[in-house]
Amino acid sequence: VQLQASGGGLVRAGDSLRLACAASGRTFSSYVMGWFRQAPGKEREFVGAIRQIGGLTYYADSVKGRFTISRDNAESTVYLQMNSLKPEDTAVYYCAADSLGGRRPNYAYWGQGTLVTVSS
Repeated sequence: VQLQASGGGLVRAGDSLRLACAASGRTFSSYVMGWFRQAPGKEREFVGAIRQIGGLTYYADSVKGRFTISRDNAESTVYLQMNSLKPEDTAVYYCAADSLGGRRPNYAYWGQGTLVTVSS
């Protein structure tokens, strides 16, 4: 599966932004879709993920209550709605797909990343 993330940009603290990740292929609904981020000089970290069916989601504590993941299996797209953004949310955001998912950055498929910059 090929993934294409979009929607990044420069925003101010407190603003909202929605990222999208479009997947190719016919098996999108069979994958857990995850979002990760990597800030300069830091390791890639888990943001959240959504399971294949039913919309069950789980998040990192740092974004819980501010970020929401959703998916549209008919459109093969996963979204990351980010509210109340903080400067520490600045990072390159990656979407990823895996049959098992989880919080580790060992997903099978990765998008190219989209940069989110939050100014104070």
